[in-house]
Amino acid sequence: MNSYQNIAFLQNLYRLKALGFSYVDPIQPNAFQPKILPLADSYETLCATISQCHLCDLSKSRTQSMVGFGNPHPKVVIVDEVVSAAEDSSNGYYVGRSGTMLRDMIEKVLQLSVDEVYFTHAVKCKPYGFQKPSPSECRSCSPFLHQQLTLLSPKLIIALGDQAYRLLTHDEGDFEQVRGQRIPFGGYTVIPLYHPAFLVRNPSFKKEALRDLQSIKNFLLEC
Repeated sequence: MNSYQNIAFLQNLYRLKALGFSYVDPIQPNAFQPKILPLADSYETLCATISQCHLCDLSKSRTQSMVGFGNPHPKVVIVDEVVSAAEDSSNGYYVGRSGTMLRDMIEKVLQLSVDEVYFTHAVKCKPYGFQKPSPSECRSCSPFLHQQLTLLSPKLIIALGDQAYRLLTHDEGDFEQVRGQRIPFGGYTVIPLYHPAFLVRNPSFKKEALRDLQSIKNFLLEC
């Protein structure tokens, strides 16, 4: 699918051609969007902006955009990669087997309630079918995520899986080298974890995930 932005770029190129231009520098969609997109300075207004967003083609495939769920003044923010089909269809969080496992991680290991933490996604809408969101679609959502973190101001960010960690930090290194580690990032501390969906499919990794959760628990006791 062509994004709305690509259509706008194409129209602009036709205008430039009509004016006599034969060459322009390459344009990367959304490349500078974090600097030019005006964002709300309150949590409530940002939520309204996200819920009405039509910046990319994911607005065509979603049922709704999903802002996040939980405490608006949290110590912990959990960042997933992208809204799942089950979340989109139910307009709910902690759904399915991976959602149940995530809830158990929070409540049984970290000994917090889901109302104490804040759960959101790096990409706020469900992709079309089983596709991964495109780089342009990810860039469209990136300013929303970072403004959310600014307004929520957590002590700790938990990134669920390698893709969520990369979308958050843009670190393309080996995920296994950072998983379970305390990563300084923009004034926050990020600890990447295995995604619960990965653990559902690969239960032999649960022991390592439990050690990482204990590390998170120790960090929170230090805060």
